[in-house]
Amino acid sequence: MSPDLTVDVDAGVAVLTLNRPERLNAYTAEMGALLSRAYSDCDGDDDVRAIVVTGAGRAFCAGADFSGETSPFDAPGEQFSASPIVPAAFELRKPVIAAVNGHAIGIGLTIALQADLRFVAEDAKYGVVQVRRGVLPDCMAHWTLAQLTTLGVAADILLTGRTFGGAEAVALGVANRALPADRVLDHAVAVARDIAVNVAPMSAALCKRLLWDTAINGYAPRQVAALETQLHQRVMGTADAAEGVAAFVEKRPPRFTSKVSREWEPLPPSR
Repeated sequence: MSPDLTVDVDAGVAVLTLNRPERLNAYTAEMGALLSRAYSDCDGDDDVRAIVVTGAGRAFCAGADFSGETSPFDAPGEQFSASPIVPAAFELRKPVIAAVNGHAIGIGLTIALQADLRFVAEDAKYGVVQVRRGVLPDCMAHWTLAQLTTLGVAADILLTGRTFGGAEAVALGVANRALPADRVLDHAVAVARDIAVNVAPMSAALCKRLLWDTAINGYAPRQVAALETQLHQRVMGTADAAEGVAAFVEKRPPRFTSKVSREWEPLPPSR
């Protein structure tokens, strides 16, 4: 795509790498546009079963890039959006894993918060520091953090703008697991490959959408039950359902054949 973002697709896993290591992958508008396009391309590609987003070098993304002649926090133009990554990772139909291999500050962390899973480096620094720069948290962090953690934890992180390490990120619920920095990407890719091989594409897509739509729409338990029933009716009796059982009984990897790009239908509205 561009030197600022590389895309490598192998064995059903797309690895998207923020690639400005000399600037600790500091975020630019161009990088955001490239990541948005890569997300969209991967979501429409049936050969991509899971997505990993990571950073080149020793950082994931050190925040907004202040190296240019103008500040990214100058007065905005008419096209400004505080959520420039469109679609967001949680809006995709494929599982998205953030392999946060090093420092993730400001928009670097808020981008990762939109992923389904986050694996972080133990010894790196994390923080949503925008209030310390005279602006506000972005990329829907006021919502994602409150969903991933609690209102109190989100208030602690967003209102103080403080930084914290990998172990605390896990303890707070911000990350799923902390690992040595040199193991983060390998672990994320291993999880993504397990999904690519062993999880039915349509099952993953429907499960992910129901999970996030429940958070977005605030579905009650019985509304979720009704949607689960309707979605079961879509997949039960399909070729993938038969293949999943056969592969389990025969102790072999499954060969799923559903094509999300062709067969996808939006979730029905909850009553």
